[in-house]
Amino acid sequence: MKVRELSLAAAALLGAGPALAAIPSGPVPQPSAAPVETPTCRESFPVGGSSRPLVTEKFPSTGKAGQALVLDLVLEHGKGETVLPGGTSSENENDQTRALESAGFVLPNPKGDAGPKLETTVTGERARSHLTITVVALPKKSGEHALVLPPLPVAVARASGEVRTLCTSPHPITIQEPNRPGDRPKQNPKGLRQREEWTALKHAAIGLAVAAAVFALGWWLSTLWKRRPKPVVPPPPPRPPWDVALEELFDVRHARLVEQGRFAEHFDRVSDAVRRYLGARYGFDGLETTTREAMSALRKVTPRIAVLTEVQAFLENADLVKFAKLTPTEPECEDALSRAEEIVKRTMPERQAAPATADAAAAAPSTKTGGAP
Repeated sequence: MKVRELSLAAAALLGAGPALAAIPSGPVPQPSAAPVETPTCRESFPVGGSSRPLVTEKFPSTGKAGQALVLDLVLEHGKGETVLPGGTSSENENDQTRALESAGFVLPNPKGDAGPKLETTVTGERARSHLTITVVALPKKSGEHALVLPPLPVAVARASGEVRTLCTSPHPITIQEPNRPGDRPKQNPKGLRQREEWTALKHAAIGLAVAAAVFALGWWLSTLWKRRPKPVVPPPPPRPPWDVALEELFDVRHARLVEQGRFAEHFDRVSDAVRRYLGARYGFDGLETTTREAMSALRKVTPRIAVLTEVQAFLENADLVKFAKLTPTEPECEDALSRAEEIVKRTMPERQAAPATADAAAAAPSTKTGGAP
């Protein structure tokens, strides 16, 4: 009953507008049968009805201007009812806000941290809701003031879906200045280091990091590519044996061994050139094969070698010089060189036939072995 008396008293005070700055004295008027209706709240619950939730309110008796003041409400209601389904706003929110500001109070932004907070606990068929509403006292003038927090609307949704408004009781409070005479001013807080995101530098650093990663990957792949097993370069094809033989005989002719009296050496070099050529031309070791073995191999060549008789006579004559220590004469040396060149030219493939002169034969182009012997 005392709570209802305070509500009616607050309603009478709010009708006076700015006169709320002073707390009235005298007896509290008795409640009427009409619902509570003030500039800040219009209650829709019937007076004295059993459906109205039981409300316990707490509000500080003193505070400072500009500081947050918490109105603590505990509502006991049925478990099918919901407190504050749509916040503390109502259809006449603008008018109620202006009336609340006229009384010296403002409500913080409900979407911020100082907005209303609700906790509901259900026990059996009853529910208990703990609601906190934050207000800020902002007197229009400095100094100490005695203000009254006018009734504030609290929406309650019934189990049937009907929404009704409950008005809180008015609460007197003494508002003091934030800074009292004699208070020492506080020093300014230390400056904070301002940090600004350097977008261009961040993008440049990311680009450099990506470029470094790509470069490292490319260098690694390049190193692997360079270290890969490489195929062995095939050796150049061997020169035709007749080219080699003619070149050796050309060197013997221009070595002037006969003019120097080195007949045995001249004859020996000519013989080795012919033997090496015959072995390479017909597939046997010409230097390590005796004359008999060489002639046996040459007789098996198909088609038959045209100068086989001349080859046998040349090899036998060379054996006499080499093994019988027969010293050839200068004409015999010249004749042996000419016969050697003739044997090579006549056993060459037809398309590789060389000119008649020895110099031209030595300069003949190299080609692959082919054709008839």
